[in-house]
Amino acid sequence: MSPGVAVKAVKGKTDFDPNNFLATIGEGRRILSFRRNQGIFAQGDEADAVFFIQAGKVRLSVVAKTGKEATIGILNSGDFFGEGAIAGQPRRMGSATAVADCAVLKIDKRAINEALHREHTFSDLFVAYLLARNIRYEADLVDQLFNSSEKRLARVLLLLARFGKEGTPESVVPKISQSTLAEMVGTTRSRVNFFMNRFRKMGFIEYNGELKIHNSLLNIVLHD
Repeated sequence: MSPGVAVKAVKGKTDFDPNNFLATIGEGRRILSFRRNQGIFAQGDEADAVFFIQAGKVRLSVVAKTGKEATIGILNSGDFFGEGAIAGQPRRMGSATAVADCAVLKIDKRAINEALHREHTFSDLFVAYLLARNIRYEADLVDQLFNSSEKRLARVLLLLARFGKEGTPESVVPKISQSTLAEMVGTTRSRVNFFMNRFRKMGFIEYNGELKIHNSLLNIVLHD
């Protein structure tokens, strides 16, 4: 599944930076720190706030009644999550966990609603973010339906490295387990291990304590 789509500053006669704006919305917000693998909220918790990642990465996951867990996204700095709180969602439909050490801004539901009404530029950015996230989920569905597990894994790795986004791609991504990759791709851990070894032999990735993604991995995604 997909990472989120980071909100960017808008260039115009005056620069609008969502990070700076969120720091000025007054009461109802606080910065929280989470260590790697620490839970931010759990499935079933009260949906009372929206979160903004200032630094780090966050994993979103859901657990079925059978106990099976699935990863639905890895989010990066500049991403929002937990936005269901302002759409009438009473309880969290999934869990959020820090993939790496994180600094997260927690914004109470009332505060984010007031911010969206007060600053139209921020409101426009937030809506654009939600639309981009929805488009990414649709792309994920198409990916699951029509592409091989090898292509899906390559796409997930490229998304984790933020290839195709504004700015410089992150060739080194935080350590992520093959089990988590398998959940995101929709295949088995053994298949992920097979393809990861193949990608490494072909020079598309490197991993020895850390995972490095080369843009040559695009060849797998683009190959018919």
